Amino acid sequence: MTDNIHLRAGGTSLVVAVDGGRLPRILHWGHDLGELDDRALADVRLAALPAIGDSAVTYPQPVPVLPQLAEGWLGRPGLVGDSEGHRWAPKFRDATTRVDDTADGPVLVSSAHDAEYGLSLELELQVLAASGLVRQRAVVTNAGETPYRIGSLELALPVPSDATEILDLTGRWALERVPQRRPFHVGEWVRASRGGKPGLEHTLLLAAGEAGFGFRHGLVWATHLAWSGNQVLAAERLPAGTRHLSAGEVLLPSEVVLGPGDAHRSPWQYGSWGVGLDDLAARFHRHLRRQPRSPRPVVLNTWEAVYFDHDLDTLTALAERGAEVGAERFVLDDGWFLGRRDDTTSLGDWTVDPAVWSEGLQPLVARVRELGMDFGLWFEPEMVNLDSDLARAHPEWIFDAGHGAGLPSRHQHVLDLGHPGAYTHLFDRISELVGTLGIAYLKWDHNRYLLDAGHTPDGRPGVRTQVEQTYRLMAELKAAHPGLEIESCASGGGRVDLGVLEFTDRVWSSDCNDPHERLEIQRYTGLLVPPELQGTHIGAEESHTTHRTHPLDYRAEKALWGHLGVEVNLLTADDETRAAIAGWVAFHKRHRALLHSGDVVHADLPDAALRLEGVVAADRGEALYAFSVVERPSTWPPGRIRLPGLDDERAYAVEAVYPGSAPAAGAVLPPWQHAGVVLPGRVLRLVGIEAPSLDVDRSVLLHVVAR
Repeated sequence: MTDNIHLRAGGTSLVVAVDGGRLPRILHWGHDLGELDDRALADVRLAALPAIGDSAVTYPQPVPVLPQLAEGWLGRPGLVGDSEGHRWAPKFRDATTRVDDTADGPVLVSSAHDAEYGLSLELELQVLAASGLVRQRAVVTNAGETPYRIGSLELALPVPSDATEILDLTGRWALERVPQRRPFHVGEWVRASRGGKPGLEHTLLLAAGEAGFGFRHGLVWATHLAWSGNQVLAAERLPAGTRHLSAGEVLLPSEVVLGPGDAHRSPWQYGSWGVGLDDLAARFHRHLRRQPRSPRPVVLNTWEAVYFDHDLDTLTALAERGAEVGAERFVLDDGWFLGRRDDTTSLGDWTVDPAVWSEGLQPLVARVRELGMDFGLWFEPEMVNLDSDLARAHPEWIFDAGHGAGLPSRHQHVLDLGHPGAYTHLFDRISELVGTLGIAYLKWDHNRYLLDAGHTPDGRPGVRTQVEQTYRLMAELKAAHPGLEIESCASGGGRVDLGVLEFTDRVWSSDCNDPHERLEIQRYTGLLVPPELQGTHIGAEESHTTHRTHPLDYRAEKALWGHLGVEVNLLTADDETRAAIAGWVAFHKRHRALLHSGDVVHADLPDAALRLEGVVAADRGEALYAFSVVERPSTWPPGRIRLPGLDDERAYAVEAVYPGSAPAAGAVLPPWQHAGVVLPGRVLRLVGIEAPSLDVDRSVLLHVVAR
């Protein structure tokens, strides 16, 4: 095996040094370098090595993907652990390396040992063929005779000195994915999540790039942890110049203790890169699209229409109205189970309430199927109300770290799936309902954070086990019911990551359906998640989270771009409104294949009050764009907009389209809008077209077709 390894796939090169029995050190991660023979690789390594003076500690050097204190690393440690105060400074040596060619892309496997400590380490580094994503994980094995407690295990991906600016995301309930930027200064920028799920305020990814990088320009690199529990992402720059993006679990005390012969495997750390954020995001999208999916059915969700006010006649009528506007899936939200008239009671009692459903849910389900829709049902499996039959029967199944059930949140506590009885109870109740009713889809909610999540009776931390058991429960339900789909909802976008997306079929990006907020929430959730895996619903005229009012066309246009749903109360909507919704649903269906397979693009506009984004077909034969005004522009009229992502050499017809209402009589439109234009892709990219003059929170759709 050569001392230098070149992994190539999906347009990405990863050049790794593995000489001297040391752990792998990444010398290049980014653009494909083409074919390189051993001599060229040796010269790449030679050219990449810095000059080192009298101390490797104070001079820059290529650092292993698992940094070690014993090798002079003074930054965030790769592995923290001990045996009652001993074996606390591991040094893995005598590494052996092999490269396995797999259908998913080449995998570098490095095995090393710390003979004095009795520890073994195996690292996997892979470049994925379908996407060009890089991912890595580690396995630590205790070959010693005493238990070894792991405090943290973080892997790192280096970024070059060109990366001078950091981007991450923050937010809160109904306002997820708010971007924030800062210089990549010396020190650590750390984003940690300790609530048992990534959280509404946590960042999907942590990116570092060239100063001012945007969606279409500037080299940028990012990391993401495929894990749905406590975690940390960090950007670190040392005075010597080294820059890393690291990721790992946040482990609670003694959550991972390895007995003799035991092993611990970390989650996958993913890395993406690109020229601009669109290019970076496209790698994640290609990864999540590697498995073919059936067309995403248009959803009618009952929540904002009826909330807890359930009865058969009302919901049957709602289903009939949903079928009229073109819905293909009917989802009965919270409120269907025993005693559930509000959110204070009954979580955990997953029995259809006979006081409301005297004949069970079968009559509603039968009518939904007669109308040509499949049926979905809301659950919150991991949560429990203290006012529930389940909590009264099994208080020992509720997390308790020694001070009782802890602080309620939304009247909820957490059901500890580490208890076999609790796990079996959930599986049996959900599986029975799925099988009996023929449920096609589970809306799987998760509202309360895991705070003092102690496993009874001893109170030891149970957060990590809870995540693993949730994955297991989802997987076993799907295995028992082939074709079953699951949505990851957690007070909106609180559990969005590549870990849960191995078991689910879409995420609910936010509980906020206000299109003003949704535009940004969907834009930045899209750094990880492609449109077809984001739930995007047409909400009420007055948003129930922000109380803003918006016309139907703006609400529908913002919902068009994902997995479309309707939450408007169709029973109170007038004929004109229902007809307009039907027009938008029909337009979505006509363009669904494009929307759910094309490349997502965003223009970098100079005025922050304006947005231009769209989806371009993989063959560049067609595209849809939306131009929006989100604030009052600094200049008026807004000027020209340039359309990204098209083929420079092909001619395209550009047309403004109106699936709902046509422009108001007397509206002032740019001349090209009256008759359309045909222009080369190069002209549309470099010169553009005059933007329509719109009021705030208004948009226009552009349909672009190659001639």
